[in-house]
Amino acid sequence: MTKKKAATKKPGRWLYWTPRILSMLFIAFMVLMSFDVFGTGIGFWGTIAAFLIHNIPAFIMIAVLIISWKKEIVGGIAFILFGLAYIALLAIQAIRNGFEWYMLAWSIQIAGVAFLVGILFLINWKKRK
Repeated sequence: MTKKKAATKKPGRWLYWTPRILSMLFIAFMVLMSFDVFGTGIGFWGTIAAFLIHNIPAFIMIAVLIISWKKEIVGGIAFILFGLAYIALLAIQAIRNGFEWYMLAWSIQIAGVAFLVGILFLINWKKRK
């Protein structure tokens, strides 16, 4: 009987930690991509301002992650909305400037990870409920 209980605990722990770790890695990736403002020649304060502006989505995602650590429904809905917002912004950019093939890759990489994290949070929330 103890083996059966141990086997049922592992998927619960996996399901608990996977969206949290993926969201931390996703936020770290977003911050990493914002380092492109350095070396643009806009001066010290301009670079600091651009860096902070580029990291506003990461700051919001950190706040959502903190809230969703205990309330998974918040993380599930928010990360799915992050993915939808990114696709909408990318579509607006494609309409204005023309569609390029790399935009599809961007949407899969960024929105896809956000959707995955959101779905995992929702599955975890549903399982706890």
